[in-house]
Amino acid sequence: MTATTANPFDSQTILDGIRRWVEVETPTEAPDQVNRLATMVADGYRDLPASIERVAGHSGCGDHLVARSSWGQDQPGILVLSHLDTVHPLGFIERLPFKVEGNSAFGPGIYDMKGGAYLAYHAFRQVCASPERSPLGITQLYVSDEEIGSPTSRALIEAEGRKAKYVLVTEPARDGGKIVTGRKGVARFEVFIKGVPAHAGTKPEDGRSAIRELANVIQTLDAMNDRKRGVSVNVGVVRGGTRPNVIAEEAYAEVDMRVPTIADADELVPKILGLKSRSDGVSVKVTGELNRPPYEKGNAGAALYEHARTIAAEIGFNLVDTKTGGGSDGNFTAPHTATLDGLGVDGKGAHTHYEQMYISSIEPRTRLLYRLYQTLR
Repeated sequence: MTATTANPFDSQTILDGIRRWVEVETPTEAPDQVNRLATMVADGYRDLPASIERVAGHSGCGDHLVARSSWGQDQPGILVLSHLDTVHPLGFIERLPFKVEGNSAFGPGIYDMKGGAYLAYHAFRQVCASPERSPLGITQLYVSDEEIGSPTSRALIEAEGRKAKYVLVTEPARDGGKIVTGRKGVARFEVFIKGVPAHAGTKPEDGRSAIRELANVIQTLDAMNDRKRGVSVNVGVVRGGTRPNVIAEEAYAEVDMRVPTIADADELVPKILGLKSRSDGVSVKVTGELNRPPYEKGNAGAALYEHARTIAAEIGFNLVDTKTGGGSDGNFTAPHTATLDGLGVDGKGAHTHYEQMYISSIEPRTRLLYRLYQTLR
């Protein structure tokens, strides 16, 4: 018997599987590529006691996959959330090919989050190979649009989340392998400003500058930042005007806001939507909403974390939890279902040209997922 077959959590075997997924590039905006990987993922379940549902993509996004264990589907069970899309554009694999250097394996999306998605799949395979089924049914949901806010999968995520007893999210671990038990809510807004054009040299007094008013709006938004509360408001995109000698008739901005609690969202979202012009003859219109609700660590989530921490200690590593400002699909389930996030691989460089996962994290974190499947009831 070889070492590979003796150890069902052999790192090299699992890494080979991760590589196959990584080498199919899947930018969110390339649905054909995402669907190509979805087909590969679905094929991996064909020989398992599981059913596969493929939800057709729309609005420029790829398909979503729902894999359900053949057992335990008559009661609330375990929902595993993963996404197949990445932020890297097509062709980026030429710049960042799959490669191994020491303890790091590199590739587009390997850390965020194909590594974690594959660990969950592999752990499910091991449950299927075990003589005893897990106490609860397992549903694995792979979505195609998480990197742009899950616009086409949110309803599916929320519906499956409400049916589940536990939600496990395979987003990457935070620094040093930390698990995530809290995420800020994410709100996105667009600001449209309409002024009055005029010649900037001969008749500036006839104009009403949309850009000048945008500067007022930016100052108002910037003043909402509150590091102590954990509130951040960022004007990340601005456009306006046509020529330097024309008083700008139009200006536009895109805004990102992060809030740690629902109370913060209830206070600040209406404030931003209600922004008014401070300039005569200029109109300000703001559209947008809370895209992802805050993921707050409630009692059920805390108990789930303590359970995972105990299992990790039995496996041989210390599982520390943390909160993060980044959103995930766990934000959609945490308000109503015990949710544990950051269960994917450890590594660094998400969304960068040096994205990498640590090979040493493969075995312990796959074992953790496997034991969570086996012990949650």
